[in-house]
Amino acid sequence: MSIPAGVHRLGPGSAILSVRTGRSGAAAKAGHDLVIRVNSWEASLEIGEDSAQTTMELTADATSLRVQEGTGGMKPLGDDDKANIHRSIDDEVLKRQDITFQSTQTEGAPGGGPISVKGDLTLRGRTQPVEFDLAIGAEGTLSATAVVKQTAWGIKPYSALFGALKVQDEVEVVLDGHL
Repeated sequence: MSIPAGVHRLGPGSAILSVRTGRSGAAAKAGHDLVIRVNSWEASLEIGEDSAQTTMELTADATSLRVQEGTGGMKPLGDDDKANIHRSIDDEVLKRQDITFQSTQTEGAPGGGPISVKGDLTLRGRTQPVEFDLAIGAEGTLSATAVVKQTAWGIKPYSALFGALKVQDEVEVVLDGHL
């Protein structure tokens, strides 16, 4: 790891935090795979002298999620579609409750590879363990992808057309940025 030890702050000015969804069901062709950006969040990455001393915490405003892109589908997503998705996320999926993550254990790969991060993710007031790899590049770039299974947090994946079109249970939470 080539970044100096210490506390590094992240947020929308230095990194992008997004959620990527997929679709399933008999009518999957009618739906869209979404990229949803989290617009209000902050994180703290404390780099220790060795990777086991590294900690990470993150807080996100669940009402700040906005659809950035929708691929696939029978027709392009319009502004009304995006507004409806935003309302569904606020009212049905995340219920306007902040999202938090706190690392509990970190371990570096031999030779300076990605840091394995384990921690507690809280969604809708329910906390569950999650793990992911945090890659930190020589130029201070960083990236991570965590797979979150919605039902593990008591979230019923969105569905339409009497269940023939569903958001897949597993979504990806992606962090890309620069320290």
